[in-house]
Amino acid sequence: MLLQRVITAVVLLAILLPALLAHAVWPFALIVLVMLTAAGWEWARLNGVTGPAALALGAALLGVGALALYGALTHPVPPWLWWAVLPCWVLVGAFTLRRGVPGWPRWPRGLRLVLGVVILALAGVAMAQSKAIGVNFLLSVLCLVWVADIAAYFGGRAFGRRKLALSISPGKSWEGVWSGMVAVLLLAAAWLAFDARGLGDSASVYSRMRDLWGWAGLVLGVLFLAAMSVVGDLFESLVKRSAGAKDSSALLPGHGGVLDRIDALLPVLPLALALTVGTS
Repeated sequence: MLLQRVITAVVLLAILLPALLAHAVWPFALIVLVMLTAAGWEWARLNGVTGPAALALGAALLGVGALALYGALTHPVPPWLWWAVLPCWVLVGAFTLRRGVPGWPRWPRGLRLVLGVVILALAGVAMAQSKAIGVNFLLSVLCLVWVADIAAYFGGRAFGRRKLALSISPGKSWEGVWSGMVAVLLLAAAWLAFDARGLGDSASVYSRMRDLWGWAGLVLGVLFLAAMSVVGDLFESLVKRSAGAKDSSALLPGHGGVLDRIDALLPVLPLALALTVGTS
């Protein structure tokens, strides 16, 4: 299993890094499109749609994602869109998690499928726009999610006592969440020092939040994004548990599916833009 994980990770990095470092955005956008298509297929299967119908949803997301990405790369995305996404993610995420695993199948299947398409398309556009802003900005958002997840895992193992959402993800604890939040604050401090030396190709998410909202706003913004990464993780875990699935698919040997790798990013990518592009 470990060898599988390592091989898959090496292959993914070999594909992703050249596109990430390319000056043009379109190579990275193409990878995002492939990712969205696979995630759309997984979302369909987790919501009771199989066979050709699941492939059709993946193809539909490919079309929607292509149009959305083309529009985002040729015309500026209005800041109000990302601000509109913010309360939607907070309210829908809280409502869904509060209702728990039994509540998810009670949503009309069509609504669940449309919700998945919208969530994935918005995250894809946000990822492409983040790359257009700069590699430093995109990496600072990605690393926030990764560091929060890694710190929560080890903090939960070391100190975990109170379960966060036992019926959704038994392994998560409140102590893990607090550990993740401390870690992302330390990450923000380190990244600000990196930015201060002018080493990146763009300002990071941390520098942009500090410049826009001040130091208090930076701290609150970082903690909010870390919290929303947990919401994204729990949201996908709830959908999987409702479907009786351990992983979203087996597309990535040793890692599960695409959704398993991007679940925490789904809310964080658009919300990071909301907190850094202003309100005009």
